[in-house]
Parts: sequence; C-alpha cells; structure tokens
Amino acid sequence: MQFRLSEIQSQLAQQTVTCSAGGGLVQATADGRGQIRAIKIDPQAIAQGDVEMLEDLVLAAVSQAQQRAAELYQAEVKKLASGLPFPFQLPL
Repeated sequence: MQFRLSEIQSQLAQQTVTCSAGGGLVQATADGRGQIRAIKIDPQAIAQGDVEMLEDLVLAAVSQAQQRAAELYQAEVKKLASGLPFPFQLPL
C-alpha cells in the first residue's frame, strides 16, 4: 500500500493541468500534486494597465489549476482505496 501510494505521488508529479482566466489572458499550470509549475500572462493583460484585474485573473487561474490537481489526486487515491478490502468507505 505504501509503495503504491508513493508510486501514485510520483506519477502525479509528472502530470500537469492548465487552467486559464480572462478568456485566456492568464494561464496557470500545476502538477498533479498542486504545485504551480508555470504562469503565462498575455501581453494584452499588461497593456491594459489594470493591475488589480490582473491580480484577480492570476488568482483565479491558480485556484482553478490547484482545484483540478486536487481532483486528479483524489481520483487516483480513490482508485487505490477501491482495490483494498475495507468494510467501510475511506474519507478522501
């Protein structure tokens, strides 16, 4: 079980999810563990000069990427738990 969990964590570190905000003006990429790996900002977002809006877009893209990474993690752990002979459901 411990080995399998470690294996899943290694696999998740290799997978990425990318989310965008503001119609693609800001993109955030996270690995399957939720670590942010990249942020891309379209030059048009900077040219608009609205720093507060840009901050909100970055926050939205990062939050979405981390949420999708958490969902990916939970799906993998659920697969692992479903193969175990527990008489009850494990909380995830």
